[in-house]
Amino acid sequence: MAFVEENAHRDIGLADIAAAVPVTPRAVQYAFARHAGTTPLAYLRRVRLARAHEELRASDPHTVSVASVAARWGFAHPGRFAAAHLREYGVPPSGTLRGGPRRAGRG
Repeated sequence: MAFVEENAHRDIGLADIAAAVPVTPRAVQYAFARHAGTTPLAYLRRVRLARAHEELRASDPHTVSVASVAARWGFAHPGRFAAAHLREYGVPPSGTLRGGPRRAGRG
């Protein structure tokens, strides 16, 4: 999990995660299922989604696009990224970029 969190910005996959431990890819899958209740790649997507969300929150909507943030965090399909973001945070990524509910208390 630490390797994933430290390297979420890189183009990594199951083999990279396994090599970092080092164990077989199957052992990584078993460990994630047992200890995290998910797969290694689902965990990686969740970490990347959280990082993209934070970047959107901190970015200027005049200089940054949702598509650029999504691509930077490994989401090749902006529509899938938008759907995942909406499902996880209850607001589309464009709303987060523009300031959405998180800035309501600022002031």
